[in-house]
Amino acid sequence: MSSKKSFIQQYWREKKMVGAISPSSPFLAEKMLENIDFKNSKVLVEIGPGTGVFTKRIIEKMNSETTLLVFELNKEFYNALQLEIKDKRVVFINDSAEKLESYLTQHSFTKVNYIVSSLPLSNFPQRITLKLLRIFQRALKESGKFIQFQYSLKQKRELEHVFPNVSISFTPLNIPPAFVYTCMR
Repeated sequence: MSSKKSFIQQYWREKKMVGAISPSSPFLAEKMLENIDFKNSKVLVEIGPGTGVFTKRIIEKMNSETTLLVFELNKEFYNALQLEIKDKRVVFINDSAEKLESYLTQHSFTKVNYIVSSLPLSNFPQRITLKLLRIFQRALKESGKFIQFQYSLKQKRELEHVFPNVSISFTPLNIPPAFVYTCMR
C-alpha cells in the first residue's frame, strides 16, 4: 500500500493523532531541518514521523555517529517505518513521547541537541500540550532546539509559555501551508 494511501486511511481512523490528510511536503521537510547542525549532533529525536518524510531527510543529513530516536505511537506507521528504514543509527520507539526522558536514559543519553516534532498539538487538550512541551524543554541541551510545525498560530502562546525564545517561519508549499516554530531553551 502506498504511504499516501496509508496516511489518508490513518487520518480517517485516528484524527486526534494524525493531524493532516496528506504527508508533509519536501519543502516543509527542508524548512523543518534548516536550523539543525547535523555535523555536531550526537542525538536527535523525532516525534510523530507518520510516513517518515522528515525521518528520511534527517537520516540523509546526519553524521555516522549520530543516533536518531523516533517516537511513533500509531502502530501502522511504526510498523511501516521499521520495514522501510533499515539504518543502525535509528531507534524506532512505539510509545508516547511523554516517556522521552526514560528512553534517553535507556539509550545512555542525558540531553538531546534537537527535537523535531510533527505532533498535531491543536488536537490535544492544553494540559497535555503543556506537559509534552515541558518534557521536550527538559530533554534539550542548553543550546538545543525544539522544532515543531503546525497549520496555524494557535499554539504560539503555549510554546512561548515553555520556551523563552520562539521564532516562526512559514512555508506555503505544503498542503495545507504550515508554520514552523523553532524554540530554544
